[in-house]
Amino acid sequence: MSKNLLILDFGSQYTQLIARRVRELNVYCEIHPYNKIPSNFKFNSVILSGSPCSVNQVDAPCPDLNSLNPSVPILGICYGAQYLVKNEGGLVEASKTREYGRANLSFIDNNDLLFQDVKSNSQVWMSHGDTIKNLASNMQNIASTIDVENAAFKIIDKTIYGIQFHPEVFHSEDGLKIIKNFVIGISNCTPNWTPDSFVDTTIKNIKSTVENQKVVLGLSGGVDSSVAAILLHRSIGENLHCIFVDNGLLRKDEFDEVLKQYESLGLNIKGVNAKHDFYKALKGLTDPEEKRKAIGKTFIEVFDKEANAIKDVNWLAQGTIYPDIIESVSVNGPSVTIKSHHNVGGLPDYMKLKIIEPLKSLFKDEVRRVGQSLDLPANILNRHPFPGPGLGIRILGEVTAEKVHILQQVDHIFINGLKEFNLYENVWQAGAIFLPIQSVGVMGDERTYENAVALRAVSSTDGMTADWCHLPYDFLSKVSNRIINNVKGINRVTYDISSKPPATIEWE
Repeated sequence: MSKNLLILDFGSQYTQLIARRVRELNVYCEIHPYNKIPSNFKFNSVILSGSPCSVNQVDAPCPDLNSLNPSVPILGICYGAQYLVKNEGGLVEASKTREYGRANLSFIDNNDLLFQDVKSNSQVWMSHGDTIKNLASNMQNIASTIDVENAAFKIIDKTIYGIQFHPEVFHSEDGLKIIKNFVIGISNCTPNWTPDSFVDTTIKNIKSTVENQKVVLGLSGGVDSSVAAILLHRSIGENLHCIFVDNGLLRKDEFDEVLKQYESLGLNIKGVNAKHDFYKALKGLTDPEEKRKAIGKTFIEVFDKEANAIKDVNWLAQGTIYPDIIESVSVNGPSVTIKSHHNVGGLPDYMKLKIIEPLKSLFKDEVRRVGQSLDLPANILNRHPFPGPGLGIRILGEVTAEKVHILQQVDHIFINGLKEFNLYENVWQAGAIFLPIQSVGVMGDERTYENAVALRAVSSTDGMTADWCHLPYDFLSKVSNRIINNVKGINRVTYDISSKPPATIEWE
């Protein structure tokens, strides 16, 4: 049997964290909805995630665990644990007080493999409204907190476990150790999921899938598309045709610099200057969604034209990563649209190309590790994320060539300043926003009435949540002074101190 792990998702906000922790152990795992146990993914152990639902509600999610091999080890987390208890005849009921936040394990059965080397009084993170009142007759308690008697249990004579806390979150001090005890110690999963093994396997798969056919890929200069390009290039060489479109909304000098770097990597790439097409499409538009759609539509038109100019192309490569895949098959369906996403994945059916997505099993941090394995240059590998619509959504209101020029200069000073002060590596994403307001200023003896910009810098792991960076005041002062003194048209600089949520990273 394969030494991989299956995570059944019941809609928890923490499900992706479970997968990330398992992957940190170099064990391959996949997330699938609880009601779609895969037949084509071979696994030898299962984790049941948490859920916003109650096991006592009429339409409670109920997986078909009977379809699993009886010898497969199972770990239920939060809702998953409560489901196991109810399914075996135990009692789960609403707790009198919501059990949420930090707690400490006051009792641990250290003789059980699940809690091997877990220290007494270890801190864990609770997040549930229901609690396990009575275990089923075939279960035994193996951990408690002061307020939660049945914090963990196992089914006697089976390798089936349940824990009411969340070991996958940072607040659970020995959480990774508990997950490792289950994944490696109890389940005997093989820790062979490494960047090098991924590269070797992926190159073999690409060669056997594509063979001698041609592939077209839209490059953006970002990490995902760059890693995908190198993987494909290592696999099929000149049969990979890359297209890098200058939409006029890139950072200062970015098109020429990135194009030269791609060429130095040996990629078969064509740069396309289409900035005037994009400016024309954006003329008069002020609504963020309309701007995104106009940028996306224009990109499709430009990309389609260039792709059609390449003879006998059969495949379209995309830099899709695993969170995109998870979202598309999530328990609750796609999330409410906060904003439209602009990427090659939006290409229409009329292109008639088969899709290949070499990164679709990777999380963002894993993409970077694979990039390191491929010896991708650090200045590409460590680049901050940059939105597909580029500066088009960092200019609030109508986008014009003049505003783009101003914002490019502001952004250039800000980003270079972060690098000069050795702050760039401590920031996940940074940029400047052109505000749709003007303010009074004084330069020399003259009154000015010019534009304002906001600087934005956040720390994050994957962009799902983000905190604003507490950049030094001295740095902000110097950068503000440089912008106002060197960028004509700007007389005021502000700094955004909003976190996500409730704000988003981008302003549009």
